[in-house]
Amino acid sequence: MKYSSTRGREQLLVSAEAIISGIADNGGLFVPLRIPVLDRAVIASLAGLSYQQRAVKILNEFLTDYCIDDLNRCIAEAYHADKFDDKAIAPLKTLPDGNYVLELWHGPTSAFKDMALQLLPQLMSRALQMTGESDEIVILVATSGDTGKAALEGFRDIEQIKIIVFYPYQGVSEIQRRQMVSQAGDNVAVIAVKGNFDDAQTGVKNVFNHEQYKEELAKAGFQLSSANSINWGRLVPQIVYYFSAYADLVREGQIALGHEVNFVVPTGNFGNILAGYYAKQMGLPVKRLICASNANNVLTDFLQTGVYDRKRGFHKTISPSMDILISSNLERLLYHITGGNTEQIKAWMTALNTEGRYDIGAENLTVVQELFWAGWADDAGTMRTIKDIYERYGYTADPHTAVAWQVGNTYRRETGDATPSIILSTASPYKFNESVLQAITGKDLAGKDEFDMLEELAGLSGLEVPPSLAGLKDAPARFGQTCEKTELEQVIKCLLVK
Repeated sequence: MKYSSTRGREQLLVSAEAIISGIADNGGLFVPLRIPVLDRAVIASLAGLSYQQRAVKILNEFLTDYCIDDLNRCIAEAYHADKFDDKAIAPLKTLPDGNYVLELWHGPTSAFKDMALQLLPQLMSRALQMTGESDEIVILVATSGDTGKAALEGFRDIEQIKIIVFYPYQGVSEIQRRQMVSQAGDNVAVIAVKGNFDDAQTGVKNVFNHEQYKEELAKAGFQLSSANSINWGRLVPQIVYYFSAYADLVREGQIALGHEVNFVVPTGNFGNILAGYYAKQMGLPVKRLICASNANNVLTDFLQTGVYDRKRGFHKTISPSMDILISSNLERLLYHITGGNTEQIKAWMTALNTEGRYDIGAENLTVVQELFWAGWADDAGTMRTIKDIYERYGYTADPHTAVAWQVGNTYRRETGDATPSIILSTASPYKFNESVLQAITGKDLAGKDEFDMLEELAGLSGLEVPPSLAGLKDAPARFGQTCEKTELEQVIKCLLVK
């Protein structure tokens, strides 16, 4: 399997090379030259397998330069009982009234990013050995909250790799901030950017696109790469949990093999739902992918109109991991629906950078709307939904899961589609304890101690507080540096070149 850029095919790489590079030389994202299709028998066989075995089956279709033994070792190291608190890894919960919730937050940082970021470091480490790369790889990450901690934990003390995480100052939850600034490891660094997530993400992209700067780092023995979902090695593991959820439904007799399902996905950068698109193209019986946004509803507007317009107000919400106005992974979808028209992709991305908008036209919009449906929820609706889920089902949902839940309900009401729906739950409620606790109790919690709230929420939910979160109370902060959004290059060079 070879990979090329969404903006031109002059660079053809195998998967190990694409994973090390992170982003293409021309600024595009790596995509497979073809999407493999699984036959019905292979999909049927997944029902009898563990999550790890399912992962080997799916990833072997894309990472063809890795031998099976390498994949088995990488996957075994990523998904095991010392890291995940549920042996199913991504358990599917069946609630009354036929609701299904795919819990993706049982890993070491209590967020769905662990599903990919426990595996990516293993794949990258093996890729360095396979390619004979001698430079030190520097992972640059812009995070809206969860990616940062998951990447830091995944890459901690991995040989030949350093990682620098940039997060928006005062733009993540307090638990998310504490997770990052207390991170252990000799190869990690965490910086707060004075701005929002898009400022941090744009700053990181600008670093990747500054050729002279990268050449200077290369002379010092450093090569830049990414752990954001712009890296194919970060996105491809996410395809697995779509197949796994479907296999669980078949195994449990909830649906017959071949019966279609919908997936309701809370997403800001479009990577999580794009993995569902790849699963559908591979043959998974998906009827509709339902894209759920918060008040930063740029994706909702795009999927409804075909116009992507980032020139709008930015909202800080109680679902901060979706506080994003520039959805990087949409570029990959546009590449596929246009039949790999790299010139058109380049033109749209240039328009986004220079004019702040682009329009894909009616014909392309029709293709997109056959695949996706979109809606959004504001904070007030999200809070009501958290309370309603708790009172109706005894289930405690974080704000991102609640956004998806509300949008899924809106979809069924407006379309009348009774297809079974799987809601992707992307974070433990404990990562957003103040919002969840306030929604359930109605109390004003301003100024209340973060860890007192953890204990109170534990009493209400019946869920055990993850040890990694409870332990933050006494974890010393190692990082406190802030920078302007224009200073990322200087900060990186100071950290690397002594």
